[in-house]
Amino acid sequence: METVGTVVGAVPAPGLREHRKRLTRDALVRSSLELFATRGYEGTTVDDIAATAHVSQRTFFRYFASKEEVAFYVPHLAESLVVDAVRGRPPGEPPLDVLRGALRESWDGINEVVEQVVPLELHLRVYRAIESTPALLAAHLRRSSELEERLARVIAGREGVDLDTDPRPRILVAAVCGVVRVAERSWSAGDSGLAALRELTTAHLDQLGPALAGPWSGTRPTAG
Repeated sequence: METVGTVVGAVPAPGLREHRKRLTRDALVRSSLELFATRGYEGTTVDDIAATAHVSQRTFFRYFASKEEVAFYVPHLAESLVVDAVRGRPPGEPPLDVLRGALRESWDGINEVVEQVVPLELHLRVYRAIESTPALLAAHLRRSSELEERLARVIAGREGVDLDTDPRPRILVAAVCGVVRVAERSWSAGDSGLAALRELTTAHLDQLGPALAGPWSGTRPTAG
């Protein structure tokens, strides 16, 4: 007696269906990044991506709402690692140490997460192009602002402070993310790998002042 999975024309089992969806999504991401790296972001259309991935335009839009969304799919995975790492830091750890520690932890997993989808070298080539591509840079800055708000809310929740009345979570996160952007800008001008970006970011973070480094418990911001 044949099982459902072997009957011709039968609906694939959920595990197989999800696997096929992941393969299609990853093929679209890889095709997109390869085209962005060779033709440029502005020189690539959704039709180009679909054709390279051997799917229809309709299939593309079942997975991604826009060319921008697929361009930032891999960075989104990396950002999610950071947010999860912040949530998992030890209770009572000072907020600046939380963010520093979360960045260190997430760095260790970024390579693996990226290479599950695309070659790391391809991801880095496209990521470097952000600074020189106005549409990508604008999207990157907007998305960075959204990430900062997510992180600020997590920090506020950990510290038991009201984000609407206490500006410190947003100030801290803006400072740390600003450091990361400065490091990325310097790194993107060269041709070094991800390890160099990690070292540069760590060195820049070490220069943040002690005003943000201490514990916050039992203190309130001073009006200036």
